[in-house]
Amino acid sequence: MTMPNDLQLGQPAPLPTSPEDARLDRVPNPHADTDYVARFTAPEFTSICPVTGQPDFAILVIDYVPGDWLVESKSLKLYLGSFRNHGAFHEDCTVAIGKRLRDLLEPRYLRIGGFWYPRGGIPIDVFWQTGELPKNAWLPDPGVAPYRGR
Repeated sequence: MTMPNDLQLGQPAPLPTSPEDARLDRVPNPHADTDYVARFTAPEFTSICPVTGQPDFAILVIDYVPGDWLVESKSLKLYLGSFRNHGAFHEDCTVAIGKRLRDLLEPRYLRIGGFWYPRGGIPIDVFWQTGELPKNAWLPDPGVAPYRGR
């Protein structure tokens, strides 16, 4: 397996100023012939409310069954961090992340859960998926309890 030589991995990389400016890297999947689930959990995801300018906080859980490509984790961390000063509603952030990963990776299956902390007394949890979970892939519970003060 050869790795692309222009990855952000192993190089200094500043936090992108916006999701549009962020670069997501992919690497070849060494087990493309096998259905398995890869999970990323971002327990400290933040963005900005586009109306009030106040910070919003979420736990993101991204599960995917890769095809030929894996997302490179450092680039994913930088991409998610780029939302820190980005104004968007919970639904927009969650679905946009899922679609960007789908377009980059072309996975067999991908789901994202955005478990958002309440603003104005109401938590807004957002879930999006693409593809069908392969029959022989094990997908555990996201591990985030329904809102009860999380």
